[in-house]
Amino acid sequence: QVQLVESGGGLVQAGGSLRLSCAASSRTFNSYTVGWFRQAPGKEREFVAAIRAIRPWSSSSTNYADSVKGRFTTSRDSAKNTVYLQMNSLKSEDTAIYYCAGGSNLGVTTTANAYNYWGQGTQVTVSS
Repeated sequence: QVQLVESGGGLVQAGGSLRLSCAASSRTFNSYTVGWFRQAPGKEREFVAAIRAIRPWSSSSTNYADSVKGRFTTSRDSAKNTVYLQMNSLKSEDTAIYYCAGGSNLGVTTTANAYNYWGQGTQVTVSS
């Protein structure tokens, strides 16, 4: 069982930046694909970004929702069992609870049900 803990959420003005962290309790996490999802009030959960495990022969591949492409970047630090979501040029429509999720034997999938482990979520609020 892998436990995931998100942090880094908060209140920021439009145009500002935040960096979310997703820390895992196990080094097994480093072999997982990690996805970021968000859910705004009254809306369904949606895919934000995903990063695959680093392979010895290649770097991690990533995938982003069109709505965040060019503004958000996900990366991972295997030494810290942590994945990050750097969010720049934030907009009011980015306001949501952000969740990280982990799953094994995945590509950079956008499908929430494919992920086995979920964090508790962290609130991001962007004021206009």
